[in-house]
Amino acid sequence: MGSGHSHASTGHSEPTAEAIAARRKANRILAAILVPLTLLTLAGMAMLWPSGSKEGISLASPYSAAPGVSFDTGKIQSVVEESCTQGSPAGVPSGQPAPQGSDCMFAFTQPDQGGSPVKVVINPEVAKSHGVKPGDQIRYLNLSNAPGAAASQGSPAYIFVDFVRTLPIVMLALLYALVVITVARWRGLRALLGLVGAYFVLAGFMLPGLVEGKPPLLLALVGSTVIMIGVLYFAHGFSARTSTALLGTMFGLGITALLAAWATDAANLAGVGSHDATTLINTSANISISGVILCGLIISGLGVLNDVTITQSSAVWELYELAPGTSARKLFTSAMRIGRDHIASTVYTIAFAYAGAALPILIIVMLYNRPLGDTLTSAELSEEVIRTLVGSIGLVLAIPMTTLIAVLVVKATGVRPVARPDAGSGDAVERRAPEINPDDVGDTGALSAAAEAGRSRRATLAGARPGGPENAGSGAAPETRRGRRADRN
Repeated sequence: MGSGHSHASTGHSEPTAEAIAARRKANRILAAILVPLTLLTLAGMAMLWPSGSKEGISLASPYSAAPGVSFDTGKIQSVVEESCTQGSPAGVPSGQPAPQGSDCMFAFTQPDQGGSPVKVVINPEVAKSHGVKPGDQIRYLNLSNAPGAAASQGSPAYIFVDFVRTLPIVMLALLYALVVITVARWRGLRALLGLVGAYFVLAGFMLPGLVEGKPPLLLALVGSTVIMIGVLYFAHGFSARTSTALLGTMFGLGITALLAAWATDAANLAGVGSHDATTLINTSANISISGVILCGLIISGLGVLNDVTITQSSAVWELYELAPGTSARKLFTSAMRIGRDHIASTVYTIAFAYAGAALPILIIVMLYNRPLGDTLTSAELSEEVIRTLVGSIGLVLAIPMTTLIAVLVVKATGVRPVARPDAGSGDAVERRAPEINPDDVGDTGALSAAAEAGRSRRATLAGARPGGPENAGSGAAPETRRGRRADRN
């Protein structure tokens, strides 16, 4: 008797051969789908891999210096405003007079390499929008050693280029990593490492491929799929749950790619409203701006797509763990309630993220005082609008697909260890959780049968508790907590 109690008190037993076989079967089905897709993706990556050649590219780097000219850094000691006759401000050609009556901002800066402070002229745009203050670290152009600098009287020898932001960015990155690792622990660390790997795929494969004129649709699909395979498995581990999320992600990625390809052509997205796009057009004949936009439409939705699929897959597993007897239809319906809430929140997330990134453009277009329809379809905003719509459609359709796959997989592995006393031995044995026919969800008789099965299971579990087998054998109801307290008193 005591032996029976010790076994039953564990509550669960090791999975039976039936359970293991079901799980292996589900994993084999997932592997039969994902392994060929992965191999096909890697083969495509090998075929599309860029050569790395930059032949035919003509791009003058703004950070390349002429002989005798250098980019130096220093710390601002003081800031003054003086007449622009003290030196032509940045943007005013040397030798031309500055506007009469105007003042320019100058920063006395201590060079990091040592020496006396130098007088750096601050760009008018920076002086008006942000300004500089003592203590700021800046990067400036040193023209004092350039050929003919001594003969250029009245021209500034030191011109502001940019702020040095290394310290605040490093501090934010360290704080971000600390928060992620503290909350998510090893999984958070793996996610950060996966993000680094995704960066290498983007910088080493996709961007050089676009520069060399590789097919943008294939390039985006292959690169994005490789990123998702690496990020999902590295962060969440090899499991049926992760494989389910990956399948849903691939489905959403395919829908997004098809819509992006159609929208780029149908809406004539040429990128002519962007200064950067104009620079790329003049850089190389191999670069297609519409292809760059197409690739960007696909990449921009990766993060949110990954978020909704892994969350939806996990929701199905958690719901099944709470109620293993739930039918497939009921499980799908319950998980989709969560998915609909997720859809609503992620649609707002995408829209506001793009609106925040395009805020300067929005302000300029607003100041044009154009009709709303013309504004949303203009060259300045049409790309952002289409990016929002395409990404949202892809992630919305990925949620029911991921949910369906997860339900099928979790029901295929739906054998759970249940503690039940065996005849005279008290050992925990395993049986299949009560099931409800999906076609009979609305049938009261079927629900009553399922409820009765649940009560029988609870009675069996109660009989496995200390003192339970005696009651179970006599048909008596399990003890209540109040009754046990009364017996002890």
